[in-house]
Formats: sequence, structure tokens, C-alpha cells
Amino acid sequence: ILGSKSLKNFCITWIMVCIALCVILPCQLLLRNQDQSTVIERNNNSLDMIEMSGFICGYISCVFYLGSRFPQLYKNFRRRSTEGTSYLLFALAMMGNCTYGLSLVLKMPATESFRALYFLHHLPWLIGSFGVLFLDIFVS
Repeated sequence: ILGSKSLKNFCITWIMVCIALCVILPCQLLLRNQDQSTVIERNNNSLDMIEMSGFICGYISCVFYLGSRFPQLYKNFRRRSTEGTSYLLFALAMMGNCTYGLSLVLKMPATESFRALYFLHHLPWLIGSFGVLFLDIFVS
């Protein structure tokens, strides 16, 4: 059955994305710690721990958010139909993710030196919003 092979490849790709996120997170945190010129001077390590917790929560949220579409994709694939899918729900979710992702991109700093750091800081939310937007195209 050709369809099950496509689903298997899709699941393998999803696992690779999750592994990539697990590699990106530590690299991102290491790069942040090395760039001391753009970080406000801190008196204690509690802010670093809070900030790191925020990134970890962001990546966990990203994985769950992206993963939330797979049950519907799988159901549609098995039924070979999108009947019963609320198109309004997905249209509104797609518009929300698009505007949220665009707000992060448009808010990017004007100076080139701060852009990379800004991008790294917001990477989990960018992946979450644009990744789900991409998956929603396949659901609907």
C-alpha cells in the first residue's frame, strides 16, 4: 500500500524534526551565553535559570503544538476524506498562526547585529506558528 509508506515517511520526518529541535535548543543556549555584549548585566543566576526555563517551555510547546495536528492528519489519511473537519476552525487557526509569526518577524530589530540574537530568542515560537501553519494546509 503506497499510502502507508507516505505516512511512514511523514512520521520519520516528524521524528527528525523533534531530534533537530533537541539539538537546536542546547546550541541556542550556548550561543546566548557566549554573546555577553548584548545581554544586560545580571546580578545573579536566577534570571538565567528563568530565561532558560522559558526557552525549554517554548520548545516543549512547539513540539506539542506541531504534534497536535498529526491525529487529524492521520484520521483524514485513514478515511481518505476531510469530511467532518471544521474548516472554519482551521481557517481561523491558520490566520492566527500567520499573523502571530508575522508579528515576530516584523518586530525584528533594525540593526543587523541584533537580528540573529532576536531570531534565536524567538525560534521556538517561529517554528511553532509557521510549522503549524504548514501542517494546517494538509489538514484542510
